[in-house]
Amino acid sequence: MPATDGRMVRPGRSRTGPDLPAPTRDAHRSATRLAGITVASAAALGTLLVWWAMVTTWPGQRVEELVFVTADLFQDVVNRPVEPVLLLGSPPWLVTGFLAVCGIGLVRRRWGATALAAAVILGSNLTTQVIKDGLFYRTGLVGEWNRDINTLPSGHVTVVAAAWASLLLVVPRRLRPATALAGAAATCAMGLATIADRWHRPSDVVAAVLVVVLWTALAGAAPPAGWADRPEDDPLGRAVRPTRLVAVALGVAAVPAAVLSVLAAAAAEGRLGSGLPWDTGLVAYVGGHLAACAVAAAAFAVLLPLCQAAARPR
Repeated sequence: MPATDGRMVRPGRSRTGPDLPAPTRDAHRSATRLAGITVASAAALGTLLVWWAMVTTWPGQRVEELVFVTADLFQDVVNRPVEPVLLLGSPPWLVTGFLAVCGIGLVRRRWGATALAAAVILGSNLTTQVIKDGLFYRTGLVGEWNRDINTLPSGHVTVVAAAWASLLLVVPRRLRPATALAGAAATCAMGLATIADRWHRPSDVVAAVLVVVLWTALAGAAPPAGWADRPEDDPLGRAVRPTRLVAVALGVAAVPAAVLSVLAAAAAEGRLGSGLPWDTGLVAYVGGHLAACAVAAAAFAVLLPLCQAAARPR
């Protein structure tokens, strides 16, 4: 069969390697969609559980009140270094991130990927506001700070996490592992900043990241035709090893941080006995920061391979 440049190409093979048989492609697409739907469902359920456990119950509110009281002790020290980070979650940076992500997609002529990235950013931020102001509620059981005002999920964390997660959909395949690392670091930094400067509680941070995971997973589950990577631009083999290494590294970082954050909350609440050698407020404070780091790392550990699979050249 003659190619467009006059050379001969064997039937059933592309110029960048063998084409996958149709049944294999269909099975891969079905598995990817199932994975995306599963991740999105888990994120939705996780958001609901975090709100129930930390916002509607006395033990949850008590633990986060300890985090807030302890953060008050350090606020004068952390305010100046974290203030520039907090500015990155403001509306102007939401617009900037949206334009930057969509611009990358349009320059690379990835029309479907650009649409998906825009949906992730807009959907995540709108969902966060609807949940926070219209669906979830807070009854002040402990403390006085925003006693009856629901602050879950965090809008600032949503802005940053959504921008980096959507970037996974528009950058070249080989750059996605580095993008996932940067996204996890940026999301973690914003989460830590909002907790340290008393803008949000740890549960607000966790829920915000889960909302972004939900939208990004849905984008991977139902991609429009023609959005995938092009084989000539994004060879599969170049990104396989970095993707695995980054996903595993983020997962290895997330698991112990998550376990320690749960143990810290249990210890602060007195579920692990009394007589701790450290102040319970400090234990809760450290645990809250670990929760922010854990959810950021876990989110991108899951989203990176999911996006790579969804965008796999057909």
